Amino acid sequence: MKKRLLALAIGSMVVAPSVAMADKGPIVYGKVNVSYENQDDGTNDAWKLQSNASRLGVKGDLDLDVQDLKAVYKAEFEISVDDGDKDGQTFAQRNIYGGFEHAKAGTLIAGKFDTPLKTSQGKVDQFNDIQGDLKNIMAGDNRVSNIVQYSTPTIADMVKVNVALIPGEDQSAGAEDNGVADAISSSVVFDNGAFYGALAYDSEISDKLEADPTGDSKLNILRATGMVRMDMFEVGLLYQLAEEEAGNGEDSSYLVSGAVKLDRWKLKAQYGLTQADTTDEELTLMAVGADYKLAKNSKAFAYFSQVEADLADSEDTTFGIGFEHKFSM
Repeated sequence: MKKRLLALAIGSMVVAPSVAMADKGPIVYGKVNVSYENQDDGTNDAWKLQSNASRLGVKGDLDLDVQDLKAVYKAEFEISVDDGDKDGQTFAQRNIYGGFEHAKAGTLIAGKFDTPLKTSQGKVDQFNDIQGDLKNIMAGDNRVSNIVQYSTPTIADMVKVNVALIPGEDQSAGAEDNGVADAISSSVVFDNGAFYGALAYDSEISDKLEADPTGDSKLNILRATGMVRMDMFEVGLLYQLAEEEAGNGEDSSYLVSGAVKLDRWKLKAQYGLTQADTTDEELTLMAVGADYKLAKNSKAFAYFSQVEADLADSEDTTFGIGFEHKFSM
């Protein structure tokens, strides 16, 4: 009897890990990013507690009765840690989708999520989600509804191609945005660990030129991104050309970023510039900061940023200190 119990116990320890490996979800995850900031627009200033795109989500995959095929899903919501309110909502939708992933054929997802052009920036933006974010001076930072995306498997462990189709879904009489793909977003991404590079293009995406926001609401955007990552250093460069579909305006932008890692410290800075060809408006972004790693998924940080518009004669400066905790279970 004792021998049978011992055999059962050993068998359960062998089988249990394999069961756990087969069940890869759902995974509950999120992050809390909070900063206490002084924001000054040149006329007024105020101290604010900011919830910088803090989020809560669930994601996972399900094995299907088809070889090498599984179902994938994700539901992610922004949470406002500061006051519990995001434009009147307790939970504001971020990236939400469902689809299929095949080991050899690639991944197909549909829902509402970041475009391939937006995600192509990788980690070049050292101040993502806070006031030094590149979205403050350039277009292309789009999360769109009704989007269907195909991504190839990673080729040679380094290259991936993404193509997304976005129907306009306009059923009104005489509407033009009623096709299969009224807007398209695509990217080719190369990542071997030490070097990250991406080339992305949006066609007729709903957006506005940052340097001239009064023009056409459909843009064609070309974005090229490169980043070198070493043990102690990170150097990134992003160039973008955004033009109105109607041909009335064009923004050219670039961003240069860098960081130095010293034990638990990460010292970082970036500079960006956007120029409009029609209005001669010029937007500049400057940000410097420091992160201190408290643990693998936790950090404290401080930063200073400045966004300036030349012709509008405006200058927004922000100084903030904060923390970020990431979690999953």
